[in-house]
Amino acid sequence: MKWFALVVPALFLAVFVFAAIKKVKLYDCFTDGIKEAAPLVLSLFPYLAAILMLSELFERSGLSALVTGWLSPAFSFLGIPPEIGKLVLMKPFSGSGSTALLSEILHTHGADSYIGRCASCAYGSSETVFYISAVYFAGTKKRLLTPVAVSLVANFIGVLCACVFCRFL
Repeated sequence: MKWFALVVPALFLAVFVFAAIKKVKLYDCFTDGIKEAAPLVLSLFPYLAAILMLSELFERSGLSALVTGWLSPAFSFLGIPPEIGKLVLMKPFSGSGSTALLSEILHTHGADSYIGRCASCAYGSSETVFYISAVYFAGTKKRLLTPVAVSLVANFIGVLCACVFCRFL
């Protein structure tokens, strides 16, 4: 497994060697690329800041707990443990917040329990929809409702399937 740690340095070395063979001014190309990336980063910043603030507000305001309480009976009916309801709601907003929730669930219920397996699979089968949408659609003026809605439905179906599979495994 130690040789695997050499893959990234070997890749860098291969790029440098290839650039030297082709007589490319590597440093100049690198700085040109950074000049082109700076406006992109600046255009993404407001969208990412908004998503991060909204996800924090969702959690800190207590709205997350309130919505989780409302949806708990529906989640139970569908086979999703109510204990992971908060994780299901947080994952589309925040990757780090949902990682903390997953860690808390695993610490409380154990990794081998049904709830722990279900939480792990639900975490792995979903994506941070709003963060990804902010990054992908930052420069466009297109309507985002359809792609975001489809992504949220797909996330929920993934969580639902994960919990069904965990029940039988």
